[in-house]
Amino acid sequence: MISIIDDDPSFRDAVRRLVKSLGYPARAFASAEDFLQSDAINGAACLILDVNMPGLSGIELQNRLNARGNSTPIIFVTAVPDATIQANAFKAGAVGFLSKPFREDSLIEHLNVALKSRQDESIRQ
Repeated sequence: MISIIDDDPSFRDAVRRLVKSLGYPARAFASAEDFLQSDAINGAACLILDVNMPGLSGIELQNRLNARGNSTPIIFVTAVPDATIQANAFKAGAVGFLSKPFREDSLIEHLNVALKSRQDESIRQ
């Protein structure tokens, strides 16, 4: 299951459709809080996560997941790129960071890396 978390409904829907067209199940959430309250938190193979959202930001969600020992790969997306935020996201374990708008093939490449890292982690356990 790929979870898409973004406050922009048109972006969420477009990414969900793209992910499903690649053959992966996908769920979309309007906020980090919605994701945290769902059952998807334990079953997500990857998160496509907006950096800036009302309420809990994508970075704050990453920090909460890390604190819980949840190592789900995260691909961050943002309309407002910031080198410091990007560096901190990678230090905390992000596998990708894309600036909106981005090409579909860029997201697909990052998704492949994220899913491979998840698969490699499962093999090690």
